[in-house]
Parts: sequence; structure tokens; C-alpha cells
Amino acid sequence: MESSTLFKALVVDKPTDKQFARTIRERSISDLPHGDLLVRVHYSSLNYKDALSATGHPGVTRQFPHTPGIDAAGEVVACDNGTYEAGDKVIVTGNDLGMETDGGWGQYIRIPSDWAVRLPAGLSLQEAMAIGTAGLTAALCALKLEQAGVKPADGDILVTGATGGVGSIAVSILNQAGYRVVAATGKASDEAFLRTLGAAEVITRDEVTTGSERPMLKERWAGVVDVVGGETLAAAIKSTRYGGVVTCCGLVGSIELPLNVYPFILRGVSLIGIDSVNCPAPIRRQAWEKLAGIWKPAHLTEVVTEVPLEGLEEKIRAILQGGIRGRVIVKLP
Repeated sequence: MESSTLFKALVVDKPTDKQFARTIRERSISDLPHGDLLVRVHYSSLNYKDALSATGHPGVTRQFPHTPGIDAAGEVVACDNGTYEAGDKVIVTGNDLGMETDGGWGQYIRIPSDWAVRLPAGLSLQEAMAIGTAGLTAALCALKLEQAGVKPADGDILVTGATGGVGSIAVSILNQAGYRVVAATGKASDEAFLRTLGAAEVITRDEVTTGSERPMLKERWAGVVDVVGGETLAAAIKSTRYGGVVTCCGLVGSIELPLNVYPFILRGVSLIGIDSVNCPAPIRRQAWEKLAGIWKPAHLTEVVTEVPLEGLEEKIRAILQGGIRGRVIVKLP
């Protein structure tokens, strides 16, 4: 493909007045960073981190102009090192995609080939982005619970922030894995939605955090998938059963953890951090294989809203205000 080939992308610019502007315009293949893998993107997605990048948050992106999109699914155009052949379908998540490296909100990306994972049998490109980084993160949480020995017979699994991207998919795949899932949400109107995904019980955020000022709470959870952080995570840890496991993958509530050591030294609770950005390739592949197979989320269509590039502006504002339910995927022209 000629380096002068033009393609469509959403581009974030930092004008002289320091107000970040988002426009959809043509870019050239030659504008893309160096890498041995060129991919024609068919689908991307909207994540909270993408919205931060799109609004110029310096903790995510510092170099502009920039195309966000930490997720991409598409077909290989060329691979310089022979790892892939033209036409191979791949998923790209994590690493630096969409942060300082131009991401999936453009029709083409160029990246190191080891950032990509072959699309597993059982998933379409569209389904892969309906799952995306959010689903990969949820699957990594479920893997950790399994590997730590938490079994369905051990008791309830709490999922916090359950209507969001990670939470909604976590509810579905944990239900698929045979666990009884209790979904916690601040949106009481979404109870029917969460039960459709597989939640056996839906509780309010306040039901998780009530009494959280106390050093310990009544034992309730065999395991936890927390995407909120802060007081919610602390309360979940304090109410986890003896020998239970808490996975932590989010911070929308707070980066602080108001906690004492009692749950760890009196109940043997384990707290496991989840990182999907720099996750080693073998673990990433294992998670995607499960997501394409026995953990494939049910009711994906109910979790997903599909928009074109032109529809992202409204969704960016919504996700920053906590107004997104499930997943938003982006169909590239």
C-alpha cells in the first residue's frame, strides 16, 4: 500500500487557546508511527480512557494531533516480519494503542506485531469489539478468581459498577462460568438489564458501602470483581468471606483505598490487581480463547450500541458523565 494513501480518522488537536478540538478528517498512511504491522480497522470501541484521551487528559495522551482508540479489530494489510499474512483477522488492545500511538478511531493503524492477537474462531470482528478491552479485563478478573481457587459452590461473587463496560461483561461471563453473581449499581432502573445478563441479584451501591467506616463487615462474598475503587472497594474487601479473593481493575470512584489490614490478616482475604494494558501475550491469548468459547458473553446485542465516527462526540460526553450503559462500538467506514 502506498504511504500516501489517505484514510478517515477522528483527530484530536490542541489549538493555541488550549481547548482541545475533535474533527473527522483525512490522514495519510505516512502519518502513522513506525511498526511492522499495518491493519485496516473495521471496528473500534469507546472506553473511559478513550474519552480522557479525546479531551486532552495529560495522564493518557501528551502528543497531538492524535487519534484515540485503545481497541481495534480488523484485517492485516501487511506484516514486515512474517508473523501475519495479508487478510489475517486480528484484535489489538492495550500496550500503547490509542494513548501516544494513533489508535482505532482511524481506518488504519500501524503497530508492533506483538501487540496483536489472532481473532479466535467463534468471534466476529464486531463481537471482538463488543467485548474489547472491557471484556478482556473482565475475563482476566475471572481467570484470577479461578486460579485462586474460588469455585461456584463457595458463594456469591460481587460485581461493582455492574452496568459499565467491564462490569456488564463480568456479570455475563461469571454467570456463564457457573457463579451466582450479585450485581451492584448506582442505577436502579437497570435491574432488568443486569438480570438479562445473568445477575441472580441486583443491589444498590449503598448496600455495598453501608457501614464501611467500621474496620470489618459481615462476610458476604466468595469473590469480588471491583471496577470502582475507593470506598466501594474497601467495603467489598471488608465483607469478603474467609479466604476469598477480590480483583481490582478500576478507579472511577477514587484512587484512594481507605482500609486497614484486618481483612487480610484475620480472614486471609487476597486482593489481586488486574492490568490489561501490559498483560503478557500468552495470558491475553488465553483470555480471548475463553471469551470466544465457554465464556462468550450472552446477549451481546443488549450490551452494545454501535455508532459511526460521527456519533462519537455525544458518546464521549456521556461516558465522562457516567451515562453509558454497556459497550459503545465504533464502525469504521
